[in-house]
Amino acid sequence: MEYTRLGRTNLMVSRTSFGSIPIQRISYDESTEILQKAFDNGVNFYDTARGYGTSENRIGTALGNVRDKIIIASKSPGKTRESFNESLAASLSELNTDYIDIIQFHNPSFIPRPGDSGGLYDAALAAKNEGKIRHIGISSHNLELAKEMVKSGLFDTMQYPMSFLSTDDEIELIELCKEHDVGFIAMKALAGGLIKGSKAAFAFLRQYDNVVPIWGIQYLWELDEFLDYEINLPAIDDEIRELILHDKIELSGNFCRACGYCKPCSAEIEIQMATRTKLLLDRMDLRWLLSDDYNALIQKVNDCTNCKACIERCPYNLDIPELLRENMIFYNDYRENYFKNQNA
Repeated sequence: MEYTRLGRTNLMVSRTSFGSIPIQRISYDESTEILQKAFDNGVNFYDTARGYGTSENRIGTALGNVRDKIIIASKSPGKTRESFNESLAASLSELNTDYIDIIQFHNPSFIPRPGDSGGLYDAALAAKNEGKIRHIGISSHNLELAKEMVKSGLFDTMQYPMSFLSTDDEIELIELCKEHDVGFIAMKALAGGLIKGSKAAFAFLRQYDNVVPIWGIQYLWELDEFLDYEINLPAIDDEIRELILHDKIELSGNFCRACGYCKPCSAEIEIQMATRTKLLLDRMDLRWLLSDDYNALIQKVNDCTNCKACIERCPYNLDIPELLRENMIFYNDYRENYFKNQNA
Protein backbone atom coordinates (compact mmCIF):
# COMPACT_ATOMS: atom_id res chain seq x y z
CA MET A 1 0.00 0.00 0.00
CA GLU A 2 1.26 3.45 -0.91
CA TYR A 3 0.81 6.34 1.55
CA THR A 4 0.86 10.09 1.12
CA ARG A 5 0.91 13.14 3.37
CA LEU A 6 -2.55 14.70 3.68
CA GLY A 7 -1.56 18.34 3.48
CA ARG A 8 -0.68 20.21 6.63
CA THR A 9 -2.39 17.61 8.79
CA ASN A 10 0.88 15.66 8.30
CA LEU A 11 -1.21 12.49 8.50
CA MET A 12 0.17 9.71 6.31
CA VAL A 13 -2.89 8.15 4.71
CA SER A 14 -3.32 5.25 2.32
CA ARG A 15 -3.73 6.46 -1.25
CA THR A 16 -6.51 3.93 -1.61
CA SER A 17 -8.91 5.02 1.11
CA PHE A 18 -12.37 3.96 2.16
CA GLY A 19 -15.59 5.84 1.43
CA SER A 20 -18.21 4.38 3.72
CA ILE A 21 -21.60 5.42 2.34
CA PRO A 22 -22.24 2.04 0.63
CA ILE A 23 -21.53 -0.19 3.64
CA GLN A 24 -24.79 0.83 5.30
CA ARG A 25 -26.64 -1.05 2.53
CA ILE A 26 -25.31 -4.46 3.59
CA SER A 27 -25.43 -6.53 6.77
CA TYR A 28 -23.22 -5.75 9.76
CA ASP A 29 -21.35 -9.03 9.28
CA GLU A 30 -20.61 -8.15 5.66
CA SER A 31 -19.50 -4.59 6.42
CA THR A 32 -17.31 -5.81 9.28
CA GLU A 33 -15.63 -8.33 6.96
CA ILE A 34 -14.97 -5.68 4.31
CA LEU A 35 -13.68 -3.06 6.75
CA GLN A 36 -11.37 -5.51 8.49
CA LYS A 37 -10.03 -6.82 5.19
CA ALA A 38 -9.34 -3.24 4.07
CA PHE A 39 -7.41 -2.61 7.30
CA ASP A 40 -5.49 -5.89 7.01
CA ASN A 41 -4.36 -4.83 3.54
CA GLY A 42 -3.07 -1.41 4.55
CA VAL A 43 -6.08 0.88 4.16
CA ASN A 44 -5.81 3.26 7.12
CA PHE A 45 -8.09 6.19 6.15
CA TYR A 46 -11.87 5.92 6.53
CA ASP A 47 -14.28 8.69 5.56
CA THR A 48 -17.81 8.88 6.95
CA ALA A 49 -20.39 11.43 8.11
CA ARG A 50 -23.07 11.94 10.71
CA GLY A 51 -25.56 11.88 7.84
CA TYR A 52 -24.47 8.52 6.43
CA GLY A 53 -26.97 6.37 8.29
CA THR A 54 -25.26 3.56 10.23
CA SER A 55 -21.89 4.14 8.57
CA GLU A 56 -20.16 5.61 11.64
CA ASN A 57 -21.42 2.82 13.87
CA ARG A 58 -20.20 0.15 11.45
CA ILE A 59 -16.69 1.62 11.44
CA GLY A 60 -16.70 1.83 15.22
CA THR A 61 -17.90 -1.75 15.47
CA ALA A 62 -15.46 -3.25 12.98
CA LEU A 63 -12.34 -1.21 13.72
CA GLY A 64 -12.70 -0.09 17.33
CA ASN A 65 -9.96 -2.46 18.44
CA VAL A 66 -7.43 -0.86 16.05
CA ARG A 67 -8.49 2.77 16.62
CA ASP A 68 -4.91 3.93 17.21
CA LYS A 69 -3.85 2.51 13.85
CA ILE A 70 -6.48 4.15 11.64
CA ILE A 71 -7.41 7.69 10.61
CA ILE A 72 -11.07 8.67 10.66
CA ALA A 73 -12.66 11.64 8.93
CA SER A 74 -16.29 12.39 9.64
CA LYS A 75 -18.59 15.29 8.77
CA SER A 76 -20.87 17.46 10.82
CA PRO A 77 -24.11 18.87 9.38
CA GLY A 78 -24.11 21.50 12.14
CA LYS A 79 -24.66 25.14 11.24
CA THR A 80 -24.43 26.56 14.78
CA ARG A 81 -22.37 25.92 17.91
CA GLU A 82 -25.19 23.91 19.45
CA SER A 83 -25.91 21.71 16.43
CA PHE A 84 -22.18 21.11 15.85
CA ASN A 85 -21.62 20.00 19.44
CA GLU A 86 -24.67 17.74 19.28
CA SER A 87 -23.54 16.04 16.05
CA LEU A 88 -19.96 15.68 17.27
CA ALA A 89 -21.10 13.96 20.46
CA ALA A 90 -23.20 11.55 18.40
CA SER A 91 -20.31 10.82 16.02
CA LEU A 92 -17.90 10.09 18.85
CA SER A 93 -20.39 7.68 20.38
CA GLU A 94 -21.18 5.89 17.12
CA LEU A 95 -17.51 5.61 16.14
CA ASN A 96 -16.64 4.18 19.57
CA THR A 97 -13.83 6.70 20.06
CA ASP A 98 -12.93 9.73 22.12
CA TYR A 99 -11.46 11.68 19.21
CA ILE A 100 -11.92 12.12 15.45
CA ASP A 101 -8.85 12.84 13.34
CA ILE A 102 -10.63 15.18 10.91
CA ILE A 103 -14.05 16.73 11.36
CA GLN A 104 -15.38 18.31 8.18
CA PHE A 105 -18.14 20.89 7.88
CA HIS A 106 -20.55 19.07 5.56
CA ASN A 107 -21.13 21.09 2.37
CA PRO A 108 -22.11 24.42 3.96
CA SER A 109 -23.42 27.19 1.71
CA PHE A 110 -21.08 29.65 3.47
CA ILE A 111 -17.52 29.73 4.78
CA PRO A 112 -17.49 29.13 8.56
CA ARG A 113 -15.16 31.63 10.20
CA PRO A 114 -13.95 32.43 13.73
CA GLY A 115 -16.23 34.91 15.46
CA ASP A 116 -19.28 34.23 13.27
CA SER A 117 -22.58 34.80 15.05
CA GLY A 118 -23.57 31.13 14.89
CA GLY A 119 -20.35 30.05 16.53
CA LEU A 120 -19.82 27.06 14.20
CA TYR A 121 -16.10 27.46 13.58
CA ASP A 122 -15.46 28.48 17.19
CA ALA A 123 -17.21 25.29 18.33
CA ALA A 124 -14.83 23.22 16.19
CA LEU A 125 -11.83 25.11 17.59
CA ALA A 126 -13.04 24.46 21.14
CA ALA A 127 -13.47 20.76 20.36
CA LYS A 128 -9.95 20.71 18.94
CA ASN A 129 -8.55 22.33 22.08
CA GLU A 130 -10.38 19.70 24.15
CA GLY A 131 -8.80 16.89 22.10
CA LYS A 132 -12.10 15.70 20.61
CA ILE A 133 -10.93 16.47 17.07
CA ARG A 134 -7.45 16.90 15.66
CA HIS A 135 -8.02 18.77 12.40
CA ILE A 136 -10.75 20.91 10.84
CA GLY A 137 -11.74 20.23 7.25
CA ILE A 138 -14.63 21.02 4.94
CA SER A 139 -16.49 19.48 2.01
CA SER A 140 -18.11 21.26 -0.90
CA HIS A 141 -19.83 20.70 -4.23
CA ASN A 142 -19.49 24.35 -5.28
CA LEU A 143 -16.23 25.04 -7.13
CA GLU A 144 -16.00 28.78 -6.53
CA LEU A 145 -16.87 28.39 -2.86
CA ALA A 146 -14.37 25.54 -2.55
CA LYS A 147 -11.60 27.76 -3.94
CA GLU A 148 -12.37 30.47 -1.40
CA MET A 149 -12.44 27.89 1.39
CA VAL A 150 -8.97 26.66 0.40
CA LYS A 151 -7.59 30.20 0.17
CA SER A 152 -9.07 31.17 3.54
CA GLY A 153 -6.42 29.23 5.46
CA LEU A 154 -9.10 28.00 7.87
CA PHE A 155 -9.28 24.37 6.77
CA ASP A 156 -6.73 21.57 6.83
CA THR A 157 -8.54 19.46 4.24
CA MET A 158 -10.90 19.95 1.32
CA GLN A 159 -13.24 17.21 0.13
CA TYR A 160 -14.57 17.76 -3.38
CA PRO A 161 -15.93 15.57 -6.21
CA MET A 162 -13.07 14.63 -8.55
CA SER A 163 -12.86 12.12 -11.38
CA PHE A 164 -11.78 11.98 -15.00
CA LEU A 165 -15.14 13.62 -15.81
CA SER A 166 -14.10 16.75 -13.90
CA THR A 167 -13.59 19.97 -15.84
CA ASP A 168 -10.21 21.66 -16.22
CA ASP A 169 -11.39 24.33 -13.77
CA GLU A 170 -12.16 21.67 -11.19
CA ILE A 171 -8.83 19.93 -11.69
CA GLU A 172 -7.10 23.27 -10.98
CA LEU A 173 -8.47 22.94 -7.44
CA ILE A 174 -5.99 20.09 -6.91
CA GLU A 175 -3.05 22.41 -7.55
CA LEU A 176 -4.63 25.16 -5.44
CA CYS A 177 -4.81 22.75 -2.51
CA LYS A 178 -1.16 21.84 -3.01
CA GLU A 179 -0.16 25.52 -3.05
CA HIS A 180 -1.96 26.12 0.26
CA ASP A 181 -0.91 22.76 1.76
CA VAL A 182 -4.53 21.69 2.14
CA GLY A 183 -5.12 17.95 1.99
CA PHE A 184 -7.30 17.02 -1.00
CA ILE A 185 -9.86 14.25 -0.43
CA ALA A 186 -11.53 13.16 -3.68
CA MET A 187 -15.14 12.02 -3.37
CA LYS A 188 -17.32 10.77 -6.24
CA ALA A 189 -14.25 9.30 -7.95
CA LEU A 190 -16.61 7.04 -9.92
CA ALA A 191 -19.08 9.90 -10.52
CA GLY A 192 -21.72 8.37 -8.29
CA GLY A 193 -21.44 4.99 -10.03
CA LEU A 194 -21.68 6.27 -13.61
CA ILE A 195 -18.04 5.56 -14.42
CA LYS A 196 -17.79 1.88 -15.37
CA GLY A 197 -14.00 1.58 -15.55
CA SER A 198 -12.55 1.63 -12.04
CA LYS A 199 -9.10 0.97 -13.51
CA ALA A 200 -9.26 4.15 -15.58
CA ALA A 201 -10.67 6.11 -12.63
CA PHE A 202 -7.84 4.84 -10.41
CA ALA A 203 -5.11 5.60 -12.96
CA PHE A 204 -6.43 9.11 -13.58
CA LEU A 205 -6.40 10.18 -9.94
CA ARG A 206 -3.09 8.44 -9.18
CA GLN A 207 -1.43 11.07 -11.40
CA TYR A 208 -1.87 13.61 -8.61
CA ASP A 209 0.35 12.92 -5.62
CA ASN A 210 -1.70 15.07 -3.23
CA VAL A 211 -5.08 13.50 -4.05
CA VAL A 212 -6.59 10.86 -1.76
CA PRO A 213 -9.63 9.17 -3.33
CA ILE A 214 -12.17 7.66 -0.96
CA TRP A 215 -13.58 4.77 -2.99
CA GLY A 216 -17.15 3.88 -2.11
CA ILE A 217 -17.04 0.15 -1.41
CA GLN A 218 -20.00 -2.16 -0.86
CA TYR A 219 -18.73 -5.57 -2.00
CA LEU A 220 -15.57 -7.56 -1.34
CA TRP A 221 -14.86 -7.80 -5.07
CA GLU A 222 -14.83 -3.99 -5.29
CA LEU A 223 -12.29 -3.80 -2.48
CA ASP A 224 -10.23 -6.53 -4.15
CA GLU A 225 -10.13 -4.51 -7.37
CA PHE A 226 -8.62 -1.47 -5.67
CA LEU A 227 -6.19 -3.56 -3.63
CA ASP A 228 -5.02 -5.20 -6.84
CA TYR A 229 -4.47 -1.78 -8.45
CA GLU A 230 -2.17 -0.91 -5.55
CA ILE A 231 -0.04 -3.97 -6.37
CA ASN A 232 -0.28 -3.67 -10.16
CA LEU A 233 -0.42 0.08 -10.65
CA PRO A 234 -2.34 0.84 -13.85
CA ALA A 235 -0.78 3.35 -16.22
CA ILE A 236 -2.75 5.64 -18.52
CA ASP A 237 -2.28 3.83 -21.83
CA ASP A 238 -4.18 4.06 -25.12
CA GLU A 239 -6.94 1.75 -23.89
CA ILE A 240 -7.58 3.86 -20.80
CA ARG A 241 -7.37 7.11 -22.78
CA GLU A 242 -10.03 5.75 -25.17
CA LEU A 243 -12.31 4.75 -22.28
CA ILE A 244 -11.92 8.14 -20.62
CA LEU A 245 -12.68 9.94 -23.88
CA HIS A 246 -15.75 7.79 -24.48
CA ASP A 247 -17.16 8.48 -21.01
CA LYS A 248 -16.35 12.19 -21.13
CA ILE A 249 -18.29 12.50 -24.38
CA GLU A 250 -21.23 10.40 -23.19
CA LEU A 251 -21.45 11.98 -19.74
CA SER A 252 -20.64 15.58 -20.61
CA GLY A 253 -23.11 18.28 -19.67
CA ASN A 254 -26.11 17.93 -17.42
CA PHE A 255 -26.02 14.69 -15.50
CA CYS A 256 -26.82 13.90 -11.88
CA ARG A 257 -23.75 13.25 -9.68
CA ALA A 258 -25.93 11.51 -7.05
CA CYS A 259 -24.77 13.85 -4.27
CA GLY A 260 -28.25 13.77 -2.70
CA TYR A 261 -28.49 17.44 -1.78
CA CYS A 262 -31.72 17.74 -3.78
CA LYS A 263 -33.54 15.69 -1.16
CA PRO A 264 -36.04 15.44 0.38
CA CYS A 265 -38.61 15.45 -2.42
CA SER A 266 -42.11 16.40 -1.31
CA ALA A 267 -43.51 13.91 -3.86
CA GLU A 268 -41.14 11.18 -2.56
CA ILE A 269 -39.46 10.77 -5.95
CA GLU A 270 -36.13 8.92 -5.86
CA ILE A 271 -34.38 11.76 -7.67
CA GLN A 272 -30.87 10.29 -7.67
CA MET A 273 -32.02 7.14 -9.44
CA ALA A 274 -34.70 8.62 -11.70
CA THR A 275 -32.50 11.37 -13.13
CA ARG A 276 -29.77 8.89 -14.06
CA THR A 277 -31.90 6.08 -15.48
CA LYS A 278 -30.92 6.68 -19.11
CA LEU A 279 -27.26 6.25 -18.16
CA LEU A 280 -27.83 3.40 -15.72
CA LEU A 281 -29.52 1.28 -18.38
CA ASP A 282 -26.09 0.90 -19.97
CA ARG A 283 -24.27 0.34 -16.68
CA MET A 284 -26.34 -1.82 -14.36
CA ASP A 285 -28.22 -5.10 -14.22
CA LEU A 286 -31.19 -4.84 -16.59
CA ARG A 287 -33.14 -7.42 -14.59
CA TRP A 288 -33.40 -4.92 -11.76
CA LEU A 289 -33.82 -1.80 -13.90
CA LEU A 290 -36.67 -3.38 -15.86
CA SER A 291 -38.35 -4.89 -12.81
CA ASP A 292 -41.80 -3.89 -11.59
CA ASP A 293 -40.21 -2.28 -8.51
CA TYR A 294 -37.93 -0.02 -10.55
CA ASN A 295 -40.74 0.76 -12.96
CA ALA A 296 -42.85 1.90 -10.01
CA LEU A 297 -39.95 4.10 -8.88
CA ILE A 298 -39.81 5.77 -12.31
CA GLN A 299 -43.56 6.29 -12.58
CA LYS A 300 -43.39 8.35 -9.36
CA VAL A 301 -41.97 11.08 -11.61
CA ASN A 302 -45.59 11.72 -12.67
CA ASP A 303 -46.18 13.02 -9.14
CA CYS A 304 -43.67 15.86 -9.58
CA THR A 305 -45.35 19.17 -8.70
CA ASN A 306 -42.59 21.24 -10.28
CA CYS A 307 -42.09 23.01 -6.95
CA LYS A 308 -38.41 23.46 -7.94
CA ALA A 309 -37.15 23.05 -4.38
CA CYS A 310 -34.72 20.44 -5.75
CA ILE A 311 -33.34 22.97 -8.24
CA GLU A 312 -32.63 25.44 -5.44
CA ARG A 313 -30.72 22.77 -3.50
CA CYS A 314 -28.77 21.29 -6.43
CA PRO A 315 -25.10 22.41 -6.29
CA TYR A 316 -24.81 21.83 -10.06
CA ASN A 317 -27.80 24.00 -10.98
CA LEU A 318 -29.51 21.16 -12.84
CA ASP A 319 -33.07 21.51 -14.09
CA ILE A 320 -34.10 18.42 -12.14
CA PRO A 321 -37.82 18.33 -13.09
CA GLU A 322 -36.84 18.39 -16.77
CA LEU A 323 -34.21 15.67 -16.24
CA LEU A 324 -36.82 13.57 -14.47
CA ARG A 325 -39.25 13.88 -17.37
CA GLU A 326 -36.59 13.15 -20.00
CA ASN A 327 -35.45 10.03 -18.17
CA MET A 328 -38.99 8.76 -17.58
CA ILE A 329 -39.89 9.11 -21.27
CA PHE A 330 -36.68 7.36 -22.31
CA TYR A 331 -37.21 4.59 -19.77
CA ASN A 332 -40.83 3.97 -20.77
CA ASP A 333 -39.88 3.65 -24.44
CA TYR A 334 -36.89 1.45 -23.63
CA ARG A 335 -38.90 -0.88 -21.38
CA GLU A 336 -41.77 -1.19 -23.85
CA ASN A 337 -39.44 -2.00 -26.76
CA TYR A 338 -37.39 -4.43 -24.68
CA PHE A 339 -40.36 -6.57 -23.69
CA LYS A 340 -41.85 -6.30 -27.16
CA ASN A 341 -38.63 -7.74 -28.63
CA GLN A 342 -38.48 -10.42 -25.93
CA ASN A 343 -41.98 -11.58 -26.84
CA ALA A 344 -41.47 -11.39 -30.60
